[in-house]
Amino acid sequence: MSVEPRAPRPPSQARIAARAVGRSLAASARSASTAAASAGRRSAEWASPVTGVVSLTGWFVLLAALVAFIGAALLGWIELVFLGATLLAALLVSVPFAFGRMHYRVQVALQPTRVVAGERAFGRLSVTNVGHTSSIPSRMELPVGAGVAEFIVPALPAAGEHEELFAVPTSRRAVIVAGPAVSVRGDQLGLLRRIVRWSDPVELFVHPVTARLKPSAAGLVRDLEGEITKTITDNDISFHALRAYQPGDPLRNVHWRTSARTGTLMVRQFEETRRSQLALLQCTERAHYASDHEFELGVSVLASLAVQVIRDATRADILTEQLTLRTATPIALLDDTSRIEAASGAYESIRAFVRDRTKRLGAPSVAIIVAGSAVPLAEFRAAETVFGPDTQTLAFRVEAGASSRISKVAGTTVVTVGALSDLAGLVRRVRP
Repeated sequence: MSVEPRAPRPPSQARIAARAVGRSLAASARSASTAAASAGRRSAEWASPVTGVVSLTGWFVLLAALVAFIGAALLGWIELVFLGATLLAALLVSVPFAFGRMHYRVQVALQPTRVVAGERAFGRLSVTNVGHTSSIPSRMELPVGAGVAEFIVPALPAAGEHEELFAVPTSRRAVIVAGPAVSVRGDQLGLLRRIVRWSDPVELFVHPVTARLKPSAAGLVRDLEGEITKTITDNDISFHALRAYQPGDPLRNVHWRTSARTGTLMVRQFEETRRSQLALLQCTERAHYASDHEFELGVSVLASLAVQVIRDATRADILTEQLTLRTATPIALLDDTSRIEAASGAYESIRAFVRDRTKRLGAPSVAIIVAGSAVPLAEFRAAETVFGPDTQTLAFRVEAGASSRISKVAGTTVVTVGALSDLAGLVRRVRP
């Protein structure tokens, strides 16, 4: 017995209409929410001159007053009415303290603008009343690094000046930003704070401690002829051998004395030379260093080597995971070393870091890698494979407090630096 196929059920018009209504309502809701958010932003921007003056404490007091009035209405407690009125009165009394305008010229200067970690640095805040009448006392705030310095500026006559000196903490390598200087008007309770910015921020570069190295350090070639390679060429400086003349050879390479003796034209051959090119890389992965002190030792080793490279006029690329350091002058380089920070998970290995950061560079004659004591020696061996056979690889492995030594891992010279004072002696002994 055969069964006839069932005819498809016609679509329900009610279901289609419900879906259309649902999509329309969802689109209307999205449009309404977008319009409400835009209106809220415009309202907030319009009210910001007023709402921006109220501090977090002020908003808390206003909220507490509102809660007190609502509680009084619900519970009928007259005490809550007095509490809410007292809080509102405190907020209203603080309003006059936020009014008033000052005519200041504020200057922030640091002396010096560059120091070595541990050296002293001072700052000067100068406030001048450029108005035509005397000013009232005010409070000035100056962010310095992670802290904020507060100064009380007394009443100043017209053209009067007030000066404040302050010390800048420089115990650790960093770029310390001082400023902008802002004046703060408000009540003593801190309910209202009106802030006016008066100056731009200025930077203090705290350079790492460096070791003085001798010229031509770390196996660098300073010979004007460059570094001799095993490639034979017909046009260079370093003479290699003679060969028979071939059509097309330049006549200036003909060695006439030998040609006259042998009766055959002989031309000179040369060994190709190149200028020394250095790649100096520091792995700043936090997990590769045993402590913050060891990380700072690594930065000092990098800076010491890089400064000497620049003084030797050697072409160099100096890199970390996040920075490409400037090499125009030692000062520019040290400024950039002040910005080096520890990275976290930037690369899976030192080899990946070296390969990625040097893939757009020319083949270096010497590659130097600086890393911490938590890096296995096999990692340096793996990083060596990134470069060609003409590249000499050096690894400076910082290990704070360890005995400094030089060892060899395959074709890589590994220099263990236990203290910065040992670096100069180690570099003199390096033979890449």
